[in-house]
Amino acid sequence: MRVSVLVVSYNTKDQLRRCLAAIEPHHEIIVVDNASQDGSAELVQSEFPHAKLIQSPTNLGFGRANNLGLAEATGELALLLNSDAYAHPVAIDLLADGLQPQDVAAGGRLQNLDGTLQESACAELTLWAVFCEQTFLEKLFPGSQGFSPYWQSSRLPKGGEVEQVMGACLLMRRVNGEFLRFDPRFFLYAEDTELCKRLRGHGTIRYVPEAIFDHELGASSSSSRWKSVALYNRGKELYFSIHAGPLASRVCWGLNRLGAILRIVTGLGVTPKARLFWKVLFARAKHLPQ
Repeated sequence: MRVSVLVVSYNTKDQLRRCLAAIEPHHEIIVVDNASQDGSAELVQSEFPHAKLIQSPTNLGFGRANNLGLAEATGELALLLNSDAYAHPVAIDLLADGLQPQDVAAGGRLQNLDGTLQESACAELTLWAVFCEQTFLEKLFPGSQGFSPYWQSSRLPKGGEVEQVMGACLLMRRVNGEFLRFDPRFFLYAEDTELCKRLRGHGTIRYVPEAIFDHELGASSSSSRWKSVALYNRGKELYFSIHAGPLASRVCWGLNRLGAILRIVTGLGVTPKARLFWKVLFARAKHLPQ
């Protein structure tokens, strides 16, 4: 089999059904279920018996669960695909065919269910990018490379080399016979940024927009939005700690708190969004999954 498609599932039964149904039968399918309580594992067993099912007794998070699947993958390529991402016909083959000899990884075009572009290809994550995100500069000046430096998909309609693609749709080659694994210190968010940083040490990463995937963004995390934001912040801080040192991590921590304060102020402290960021501002490790 050329491509092993890895899908991590956590209480997204309906999305998982649509995701798996869209994968052509000549690809290997591996589903890692993160202790779902909605019948996701039973769905795989009954409706997709050709898929290999790995059941974790606990929720391992995105990266650690994918690591279990990567250990079982037999394809020459591995596609990490969110359970709420749905491949268009032959999209997986187009993505694999889009790999150039120097490429170690690639990502396709993610789009919203209405067909509009969803940003998924990125430049390098820097403290300046975090500052622009947290101070609204990237929203105020979306066309500016200076004030909106991170997201690149809309700037690459024909695709090209990028620093990173999102883990929601990440195709990887083997490196020295093995697939690189996620850093297990991450639970959710920024683990794909960290993995792409290491992948770049072995080759280039390509954005392939002709390979189209619909992405029902946030289907697995909408019930606790504040926790998702807090985990995203923590993931960025961990990334900088690993690749830029403790001072950069502390600066990122401060920028994330500044962003929360600005969103509380603009929401007058009482709107639903402001209440969400009060929780983000005072989030502690004990409040979040590890």
